[in-house]
Amino acid sequence: QIYDKNLPSMVSIQAEDAKSYSTGTGVVLTSDGYIITNAHVVAGADKVQVACADNRVLDAALVGFDANEDLAVLKVEATDLTPAEFGDSFALRCGDPVAAIGDPLGELTYSFTDGIVSALDRDVEVDGTSMVLIQTSAAINMGNSGGALINQYGQVVGITTVKIVTDDGSAEALGFAIPSTRVKYVVDALIDGREIQTGVFG
Repeated sequence: QIYDKNLPSMVSIQAEDAKSYSTGTGVVLTSDGYIITNAHVVAGADKVQVACADNRVLDAALVGFDANEDLAVLKVEATDLTPAEFGDSFALRCGDPVAAIGDPLGELTYSFTDGIVSALDRDVEVDGTSMVLIQTSAAINMGNSGGALINQYGQVVGITTVKIVTDDGSAEALGFAIPSTRVKYVVDALIDGREIQTGVFG
């Protein structure tokens, strides 16, 4: 039921420039074409296309992005997309069941993996930037970036962003997602053209 509910709200993303090609996942925010993904999925791209679950392929324009938050907003010309239902990441507790939908390796489209919330408010260093993320045991791989982390009620509570790997392969089930409460603030600011603020202790 969770998979069937969320599948229409997931998209595959192909981004390319003159020298490279990357893939990722996106989550439909509004029926009129706003889509959320990771900034690193579309960074530097000259052309971005979105493949919907109903097999439509649409050209996407970049509305805005923030590399430090690793979030980007795309816009496609459509009026009948199915927006995802977002939940409150503040309500998550360690041990809660969660699931991820995405395109691991850019080929295995709309794969569904499950796990639990392993930790909350995890400080993770990503490309020199510290982010506060949800840690999960749900399998997340390259290509899953920008996809949904979903709670037991079928609500999106995070946007998957990164996993920890080691050279010897000893690290397992260390995936991370941006909490939905932070996603909402950043995405609203990007759409409105506002500056994104980061809180600090004085």
